[in-house]
Amino acid sequence: MAGAPCYARFMPTQWEQESRDILKRPAPTEPPKLTSRRIGIHTSTSGGVESAAERAYRLGCNTFQIFSSSPRMWKPYQLAKAQCDDMIRLKEKYGIAPLVIHTSYLVNLASVTEEFLTKSIEAFRAEVERGLLLGAQYLVLHAGSYRGLRREEGLLRAADSIQKATDGLDLAGCGFKVLIENSAGAEYSLGSSFEQVTELVERLRPVVPVAGCMDTCHMHAAGYDIVSPEGYEYTMKYLDNTIGLKNIPVWHCNDAKSARASRLDRHEHIGKGKIGLEPFRRLLNDPRTMHAAFIAETPIDEPGDDQRNVDALKSVVAS
Repeated sequence: MAGAPCYARFMPTQWEQESRDILKRPAPTEPPKLTSRRIGIHTSTSGGVESAAERAYRLGCNTFQIFSSSPRMWKPYQLAKAQCDDMIRLKEKYGIAPLVIHTSYLVNLASVTEEFLTKSIEAFRAEVERGLLLGAQYLVLHAGSYRGLRREEGLLRAADSIQKATDGLDLAGCGFKVLIENSAGAEYSLGSSFEQVTELVERLRPVVPVAGCMDTCHMHAAGYDIVSPEGYEYTMKYLDNTIGLKNIPVWHCNDAKSARASRLDRHEHIGKGKIGLEPFRRLLNDPRTMHAAFIAETPIDEPGDDQRNVDALKSVVAS
C-alpha cells in the first residue's frame, strides 16, 4: 500500500523495545527542560498503551504520537478502562498535550476493493473510538490509495468512507479532530498536493471535525521546496493560501533520505538528511506555526536516537 514504508521505520521491533527502551534506563531525577514549542516523537506503547506517556515524559517531550493498536493487524487491541484512565492521568501529571494517534497503515478508505474498504471503515471507526477513550486530541489519517479509480473518485470515496466510519459518533463537543496528512506523492496516493488535502478537508467539514497534518519529508518528496529560505517562504504562503496554516495543528518533523521531488517516503534523522537542520529552525520559530505540535517520526538505528531527535528539534527553538 502507498505510504507503508513511512510507518515501518518508527514501529519498534522487539529488539528495539528491549534494548533501546528509555523505560529500561534510570528514571530522571528532575523534570526535563522544555521549550516554548510543543515537541515530541512517535512513542512505543510496548507494555501497555499508557506506558507511552511515561516514555514521552522521560524523552523530554510535551506532546507525543502513538499507534492505539497494532498497525500491522486488522484485529484491534482492546483497551481496558484502567489503561485509558492511566494514560489520561499521566498526560495531566506531566502536562503532555496534545496526544496524537496515527491510524494503522492497513487502512485505505479509498480502496476499490469492497471487502478491503469495509474492513478499513470498521478499523477507522475503532481508531476514533479508542482515541476518544484515551483522551486524544487528534487522529492522523493518510487519505489512501485510489488505484483502480480516477483521482476525483478516490477523493469522493475517502470522504464517504470517513462519513460512514464516524456516523453516530458525537465528536463536535469533545475537542477531537481527524487530521488529513499530506503524502509523498507515490503513484495513486491521495494528498500529495496541498490542493488535494484542502479538497478532502473541505468535503469533510460538514461531517466530522477535521484539519490537516503536514509531514516535512512528504512535502520535500512531493516537490515542495522547504530547504532554501526563499522556497520555504513561498511554500508556507502557498500552504496558507490553500489549507491555511491555522488549520494545521500538527507537523510531522522528519528529515529526508531522498532528493526533493523523488516521491520516495524515506525518513532521516533531524538535520542528517536532504532537508537539513535550518528549515526546522525556521519552521519551529515561525510565528505562523506557534500554535502547532511538532512530532518526529524518525528511525531508531542506534540506542538513544529517539532522544537525539527530540533534542535536535528542541535545540533549534529560540526560546
